[in-house]
Amino acid sequence: MSTFSGFNLEDMVNVTPPKTGEEPQEPKVEQLMSKLRRLQQGKRALEEELKELKSVCDSLQKELATLQTEAYQLEGIHKENEELCRKLQFQCEESEQDSARQLNQNKKSEELLEQYRCEIQEFKLKLRKQRMKFEKQLHQLIEQHKNLHSIFSPERLPDEIQSIESTKSQLTSAAEVGSAVPPRRGARGCQETEAVGSNSCRDCGAQLPG
Repeated sequence: MSTFSGFNLEDMVNVTPPKTGEEPQEPKVEQLMSKLRRLQQGKRALEEELKELKSVCDSLQKELATLQTEAYQLEGIHKENEELCRKLQFQCEESEQDSARQLNQNKKSEELLEQYRCEIQEFKLKLRKQRMKFEKQLHQLIEQHKNLHSIFSPERLPDEIQSIESTKSQLTSAAEVGSAVPPRRGARGCQETEAVGSNSCRDCGAQLPG
């Protein structure tokens, strides 16, 4: 049997056997009382040890329950983390796809912007050519206007009228002189007068009197 708290149960229960050839002797009261006291002490020691074992067992049970609760909580946290990880992975994939689409869109926008820049440059060049052409035409018109103004200016109008009147007087005088010439020479003279009159008319642009 086991030994508890320094007590040997065999020593407390077994009685010393008699020697060979001797008659068995009944144990003395003092011996019995001593053994009884030892048994009682052993009992108390066993009870104390059982209490300690029970206390340890209860502590282990509580610790086991605590560990099971923590394990359950950790399992729930692990599931939540896995779910969060899946969501984050999905969001990351979506972000990568959005980023790729954005890069593609930016590339297209840059190409379109470059195309617009080229078109704007071409349009500016076209406008510049048209402006230069318009300025050239305007300059020509201004020169023509200056020439016409110098010809038909009001300051020169009296001189032009006087010149026309002088030419008219010369033609009238020539006509009168031609009418006084003899008939045989009248035709020639008339022809010369008409020729002179025609030349004068062509030069000044005036009409002969009827």
